[in-house]
Amino acid sequence: MIIIGIAGGTGSGKTTVVNKIANQFSESEVAILSQDSYYKDNSHLTLEERRLLNFDHPDSIEFSLLNKHLEQLKKGMPIEEPEYSYLTCTRSEQTTTVQPKPVVIVEGILVLANSSLRKLMDIKVFVDCDSDLRLSRVIQRDIIERGRDVQSTLTRYEETVRPSHLQFIEPTKRFADIIVPEGGNNEVAIRILTNFIKQIL
Repeated sequence: MIIIGIAGGTGSGKTTVVNKIANQFSESEVAILSQDSYYKDNSHLTLEERRLLNFDHPDSIEFSLLNKHLEQLKKGMPIEEPEYSYLTCTRSEQTTTVQPKPVVIVEGILVLANSSLRKLMDIKVFVDCDSDLRLSRVIQRDIIERGRDVQSTLTRYEETVRPSHLQFIEPTKRFADIIVPEGGNNEVAIRILTNFIKQIL
């Protein structure tokens, strides 16, 4: 089993890179785990309190569970990946069964920020992208998918997203084996990475 970690800032194009890689393989070959599924359950807080949380801070992720699940997959055991709602900022009672596959991709802004998680990875990737482009994507996504307005998205970006990116996410670039500039638009980097995975398989 090959475990690939794909990190990068919010709106950098990580999901596009993941999907373009996964499309080169069959469903029986690739499993994808999202770091976002492992946000800690905050149902004990009010909705307003939950919306004030910094989801770009490493403390917001239950890394112990993510590490445990990857170790189980490596042992050939299926896992129950949590489901997280951005609208309610809570973890659902439902889970998604993930079967062990030859390739497991772990994707998220902070997947290279945890040393135990990095040790489980065979390939570490950082998707790089200009901050102004990331901001425009964050605004579009938060309005369409997460029920926020422009002003609240900009406030959140200035108060938590940008500072956390500079403090916790950008520094993890040094742990990457491969850096993909221009996000999902970098077809050459994606092709090189895909071919590298195929060679290992």
